[in-house]
Amino acid sequence: MTRRGIRWAVLALGVGVAGTAMAQDKQGDVNVFVGGGIGGYTGDLGELSATGPTWGATLNLQPYKMLGFEVGYAGSKNDVTDDRFRAAEAPSFIRHGASTLIKVSPPFEKIRPFVGAGLGVSYVYVRGGGTSDAYGSDLMEEVPLAAGLEFNSGALTAGLRGTWRVLVDDNFADAAVPGDASGALVDGTLTVGGRF
Repeated sequence: MTRRGIRWAVLALGVGVAGTAMAQDKQGDVNVFVGGGIGGYTGDLGELSATGPTWGATLNLQPYKMLGFEVGYAGSKNDVTDDRFRAAEAPSFIRHGASTLIKVSPPFEKIRPFVGAGLGVSYVYVRGGGTSDAYGSDLMEEVPLAAGLEFNSGALTAGLRGTWRVLVDDNFADAAVPGDASGALVDGTLTVGGRF
């Protein structure tokens, strides 16, 4: 991981800690939820892989009606569709990531639309199939941009969201294409959890 990558990771952690501290100063909702959905890569990375499952868990702090903070984990699995693996079992890109998100929403309670942006870091590695020098493991920074709807009723919360993750230093597939492999990660997720 480069110095720039370490700075991104520290900044992402700092945003999450600051959000937690602000939430403790004001009375507000604390939501904990899990989610699952589908997602895939775009650009060069999308041409090398298929759409696959995503999963995650999130702690959402809502210190103000129009401003919220999230700290979460997200994972994904995308099968490699590279022609070099047609004769053997295809490997998969496995991703585990952590991110913080600042959310803005209108002051609605029961149905709350939102948009958000944040910082994160992900570790991607290739699992299964034959090994190839075309792919490797990588720790990369990301900028998640999210939009969605949350449905709140008493102690329960549910939601639907889409997230576009701009990948920074995504080098895990650079050797598979001429030049640097570029792309982002897009996913759609259903969430369910509790409010405290």
